[in-house]
Amino acid sequence: MKLDGCNALITGASAGIGREFARQLAGRARSMILVARRDERLIELADQLQREYPKLLVHIRKVDLGDLRQLQAFLERLDREKLEVDLLINNAGLGDSGPFAESDPDRNKEMTVVNVTTLTLLTRHLLPRMIAQHRGAILNVSSSAGFLPIPGSAVYAATKAYVTSFSEALRAELRGTGVSVCALCPGPVVTEFQQVAKREGMKPNIGPKFIVVTVQQVVHDALAALEADRPIVIPGLGMKFAILVSRLMPMPVLRLLFRLVPMRG
Repeated sequence: MKLDGCNALITGASAGIGREFARQLAGRARSMILVARRDERLIELADQLQREYPKLLVHIRKVDLGDLRQLQAFLERLDREKLEVDLLINNAGLGDSGPFAESDPDRNKEMTVVNVTTLTLLTRHLLPRMIAQHRGAILNVSSSAGFLPIPGSAVYAATKAYVTSFSEALRAELRGTGVSVCALCPGPVVTEFQQVAKREGMKPNIGPKFIVVTVQQVVHDALAALEADRPIVIPGLGMKFAILVSRLMPMPVLRLLFRLVPMRG
C-alpha cells in the first residue's frame, strides 16, 4: 500500500513510537486519528502537526484502551462520524518487568487487555470496510520479545507472541483482498516505555548498545516495510542477528541459558 494520501488511525499516539509514526506520516497522510489516554499531549501534537502541514486533517480522541467500555464507545463514535481509515497502526501497548509471582494482577490484566484484546477488537471493527474498498494496511506493533519466552517479562512476551502470530495468520487470510498486514518487532528502543514498565526500585533494562535503535529508525523501517508489503520487520542489524541466533538455538539450550540468568526481584 502506498502511504501517500492515506487516512491513518494511530493508537498510543501521545508518546514514543506512536508519536513518531504521526510525525513521519504527517507529510504524506490526508488525515489522522490520534488515540491515547493523555489528551493534553494529543492536543500539543495535533497543533504542531497542523502548523507544519496545514492541509492535514487531525482528529484526536482521548481513550483509555485498557477500559473496554471506553473502547466500545470509541468504536461507536467512529461509526457515527464515518471517518475513513485505511491505515491502522495498533501501537498502544503496556509492559512489565520482574518475576511473575511478584507481579501486580491488575497490571497483568490491563496489559493483556491493551496488548491483545483491544488490538484484536479494533482490527476486527475496521477490517471489513478495508476489504470492501480493496485498500488498506494494518501495522501491528509487536516486539522481538514475542519470538521467545522471556523470563522476567513473561506476560508481556506472551502478549507480543500473540500479536506476531495473529498478524501472520491475518496476512495469509487477506491475500488478494488489497489489504496488507505487517508486524513490527523492535528490540530495545529508548522511549518512555521502559520507565513505565519498570517496577519500583528497579532500573530500566534497555539491553546492550549494539541492539538498541532510535525511535526514528524504528518508524522509518516500519513504514518502508509496510509499503514493500513485508510480513515482519525487525529494525537494526544487531537485533536481526540476535533474533536469528536465538531462534536457531534448540529450546533445551535456551532453557539452560535462562537458568543461568539471575532474576531480579
